[in-house]
Amino acid sequence: MASKKIDRLSFDATLEELETIVHQLEQGSLPLEEALKQFEQGVHLVRAGQQKLEQAEQKIQILLTQADGTEQAVPFQPEQGEE
Repeated sequence: MASKKIDRLSFDATLEELETIVHQLEQGSLPLEEALKQFEQGVHLVRAGQQKLEQAEQKIQILLTQADGTEQAVPFQPEQGEE
């Protein structure tokens, strides 16, 4: 799965893909080259998942820290280079 395709996955889909890879690696039946390829894919998935969690955390922070004390959802705008 290409890195750009990983970035488009939902958080839940990212976790499902990662769980599949972990299961395959735990079985120990993959040839070394395939295991390394799957491991690399897993690393990309972990990073993408972490980024999605960080963005969700930032959205929550924006919601909770309105200047006038009201709670209002404000769309999170990632900084340049984070997309």
